[in-house]
Parts: sequence; C-alpha cells; structure tokens
Amino acid sequence: MNWNGIYKNMQSKISTLKNGLRVITSDNPQLETVSLGIWVKTGSAYEKPEVNGISHFLEHMSFKGTQRRSALEISEAIEDVGGQSNAYTSREFTAYYAKMLKNDAELALDVLADSLMNSTFPEDELQKEREVVVQEIKQTIDTPDDIVFDYFQESAFGSQAIGRSILGPKEIVRGFTRETLQNYLKTNYAAENMVVCAVGNIDHDRFVKMTEERMSAVQPKTNFTPEPQEYKGGFYLEKRDIEQAHVLLGFNGVPYSTEQYYPIILFSTLFGGGMSSRLFQEIREKRGLVYSVYSFTGSHTGAGIFGIYAGTGAKDLPTLMPVVLDEIKKVCNEKVLQKELDRAKTQLKASMLMSLESSSSVAEILARQHLIYNRIIPIPEMIERIDKVTLDDIRQIAQTVFSSKPTYTLLGAIDKHMDYDELQECLKK
Repeated sequence: MNWNGIYKNMQSKISTLKNGLRVITSDNPQLETVSLGIWVKTGSAYEKPEVNGISHFLEHMSFKGTQRRSALEISEAIEDVGGQSNAYTSREFTAYYAKMLKNDAELALDVLADSLMNSTFPEDELQKEREVVVQEIKQTIDTPDDIVFDYFQESAFGSQAIGRSILGPKEIVRGFTRETLQNYLKTNYAAENMVVCAVGNIDHDRFVKMTEERMSAVQPKTNFTPEPQEYKGGFYLEKRDIEQAHVLLGFNGVPYSTEQYYPIILFSTLFGGGMSSRLFQEIREKRGLVYSVYSFTGSHTGAGIFGIYAGTGAKDLPTLMPVVLDEIKKVCNEKVLQKELDRAKTQLKASMLMSLESSSSVAEILARQHLIYNRIIPIPEMIERIDKVTLDDIRQIAQTVFSSKPTYTLLGAIDKHMDYDELQECLKK
C-alpha cells in the first residue's frame, strides 16, 4: 500500500490568526463539496458539578437565534442551498460542522461562526430547549444499551468530571439561564482551544481570510483549569424488567499521548473488535450466549479505559462471565498468534484508509489531532507506529490492563450473577 501517495492527497495547511485561532485546510480540487467546522476542546470533562450538561446545552442553544438570524433562518440558510449541518458534544470536545457545495462554503462558515459567537439565547427558546434536552435525557435513560455506558463511566471515574454524564441531570438542565450560558462561553471558549477546519474544494488563503473576518474577535485565552483524570474502578447494578442483561466489564486504559495508545487499540481489535476476534468467536459463535459482544478503548487527555460489552439473557448471565474471564486469562497467559496481530494491524490500517475517503472524517481527524497533539500526525507516522507493535507489546498491555481494578456494570434482566468480590478474586487467579 502506497501510504505516502495517500498522504499527499490529504496534506493540510495551517495558519494561526492574531488571537491564536488555528485555521486548517486540506484542498482536494476533485471534489465539488467542502466539509468544514469549528472544533472546541471542551465538554463535560471541563464542567463544574453545578453546571454538568452545560456544554451539550450550549451546543443546542447556539442554533436558536443570533443578532442576525432567527432559529428558522439558521436552518433555512444551510438547507436552502442543499447543505447539511449538525453539532455534537463529547466529554472533551464540542463540534459545529457543515457540508456544502464548494461555492457555498463561505455561507456555511458564516452561519456557524454567527451561531457560535453571536447567539442571543432568547428566553422563549431557552424554555423550549430545556425541555427538549430533558426529553433527550429521559430517552437515554429509557434506552438500556445507551445509559449503561453512562453508569459504566461514572463507576470507572467516580465523582470526577470525566465520569459525569454529557447530558447532565434533569434538575440541573432545568436551571440553565442565559447568564449560565454566557458565563460558560467566556470561561471555556477561546482561540487557544479552538480549531476551524475545512476539507474539500477550498483555497487555503481564501478560507483563512473568511475565518479572520468572522472570528478575529474570539478571546485568546480560556479561564479554567481542567480537573485531573484518574481511573478508579467500581461496581454498579440496576435491575430492570426488560429482556436482556447489559454487562460492561472495564479496566484502566491509556490516555491519548502515550506509547501504549496503538498497542491497546490493536489488542482491543484482536481480542474483541470484529467477527474473527476471540470474544466473538468464543462467546457468540461457539456458545451462542449473546447477540452482541465486543471490546473497546476510550482514551482521554489524562486517563483511559478498556471495556468489554455484552448483552445476554438472564439465564445465560451466570455462564457468560466465567467465559469472559477465561478469555482474559488465555490472552494474558497464552501466546497470541502473529496472524492475530497481523489481522488486527490490517483492520486498523484499512479503517484509517476508509476514513480518508470522507471529507467530513478527514476534517474531524485534522481538527482533533491539532487539539490533542498540537500538530497533524502524518499518515506514514501512524502506519509506522502500528507496524512497530510486537507480540510482546500485546502481551504486556493485556497483562497491564487486566491487572488493574475492574469496573463492573450490570443493567437489566438480572437474576443470578457473579458479584464484584467474586469477580476480583477470579481475576487474581
């Protein structure tokens, strides 16, 4: 595979405005579209307890009216020219993005910048959107395979900000005011933790000028200190009258900026990342205990988590956990085959290649890399780091992960189950 050739097709240019705002483009003249957006390094992990959920609520309210446009006019401005726009909030990032035909890129940037910088937070919209978000919270609580991950994160990190819900509690959301939003904007949104990125048929110098005209007034510096992040481990159980038991078993993972980042991703891939993985083959294909089972990694700025998810019936739960623990012991104590690691490497590199075919994905990659690492990581460098991972690295990361204190979360149809103390004892054997 000629990764250098692929890299040439997505090379980026970066400029920094006087206020410190970074502007990134990757020009592809063959496209008729542009994917662009504003990425901010803030989210629920950067919130104080009394405003938990404010990042997500601000994302909603940013599209509810500015000094120049009503909420309807914001939507119409994008959709009248056939464009698409959206936003999301995670624990450490908030993004506002759009995809347009190349001639409408300036309109898209104008709408996004206007929505972010000039929102008026009308009282009538505040009242409506508070209840909209409350309904979103209720919907998440009513969706077991969604809410179980919130319980899992809280069990793993306790009362730390990184452990709290992205949506926040209903009672806190209902108390958000215009002043709350404005204060959070002043504290958490600044040029130093923002990136504006465009990928597609776009001229870099023109895009920088467009951004400077609209966002040169963004304040240079933030005014908050992120909380430290430390994995803790713990236990949560909630019985519900539903058909399945949703089970999550977690362990200490790794932050973004460690040498173990690629080893843990590759380990997760071969252990439970696909239909050929160990967990899938043993638990679903051989034993038929589940429909869904997989492992995953979650990296943050200061901490990380490694997790295993499975959904099973109440009668199969007592059988499931010993099988999962047996697979953990096997991967720690028995030799991982070279062909397993090679397959995981191929899967990860193929996934990277597929993501590069989407201008929206490339924009996301470029923006997040600059916010996390303060640079763009070249594709050849990522490939080299993947290829350097050895079988010894895989065994070492497996033993390190599974020697940490577990996080054990169960929700749903639960009758008999392995308790937390028994789980810990089994992991020590």
